[in-house]
Parts: sequence; C-alpha cells; structure tokens
Amino acid sequence: MAAFEPKNPGYRAAAIAMFDRQPAMHTLGIVIVRLAPGEAELAMLHSPAFTQQNGFVHAGIITAGLDNACGIAAFTLMPREADILTVEFKTTLLAPAQGERFVFKAEVVKLGRTLTFCEARAFAEHEGKTNLIATMTGTLMAMLPREAPQAPRTSPAMRGD
Repeated sequence: MAAFEPKNPGYRAAAIAMFDRQPAMHTLGIVIVRLAPGEAELAMLHSPAFTQQNGFVHAGIITAGLDNACGIAAFTLMPREADILTVEFKTTLLAPAQGERFVFKAEVVKLGRTLTFCEARAFAEHEGKTNLIATMTGTLMAMLPREAPQAPRTSPAMRGD
C-alpha cells in the first residue's frame, strides 16, 4: 500500500470530529481504534440488539461499520474544507458474524480529486480467534464547498447598449 500524504495537517482531529457527529455510530457503539493517512480501524462490541433471527450480527450492521471505516479512511486525505459522502459500495459476506468484538479495517486504494476508492475488511473476534467475516469495496466523494453562481457575462450588443 502506497503511503499517502494528508492535505489537511489536522486530519486526525477533523476525522474524529466528523465521526463524533454521527449519531448512528454512537448508537451502534462503534469507536475509532486507529487512524493514519488513508487508513482507519473501527471496532464494536457484540450486542444482542444487533442480531438477526439466527443470532448473528445483522449484515446491515456489519456493512455500516465497513462503510464508515472506508469513509473515515478517505476523509483523512481530504482537504480541510471537504466533507465526505459514500456514492457506492459492494459488500461480500464471507462468514456468519458471531463474536464478542468486531473490527472494521479500511484503506484507500486510489485517491482522486473528487472520488476515492477504498477496500475494507470486517473481522469477528470469538473465543480467542479472529475470523474474516466480510469485505467491502467502496467509492467515496469529496464534497467541496461550491462557489456562488456568477451572473452570466454578456456583450454590449446582447444588453442592447
């Protein structure tokens, strides 16, 4: 993996602040474990409230962790004035999500001016073992502030001068 240079020297504080503004992550108990330019690791403890009919953590919960890990990884490389938004992802579920703790690791594969491509993996920690349970590829968009539209320029002939 290539080393990335963040555009925002305060990327760490900005990423934590952005993460902290997400009520969904608080509800799921997902926390940031590690941040580096172009990388993020999040974790979540098991909760029976997040399980589906077979007792495994629901795929939607796992996908939310993966998506957010991708978003945080991409956000660490965004300019200071940017925000971030997921525009596409694909999740592959490899094993039932059972465990005491779940870890979501993401890294930027390709950084673009507007779109950033990431890969992520979800792991379940269960009875002292770590098992890969899901993967994700995601595309995220840098949302940059837009300039106010300017009045169109017209020639004197068009204005009737």
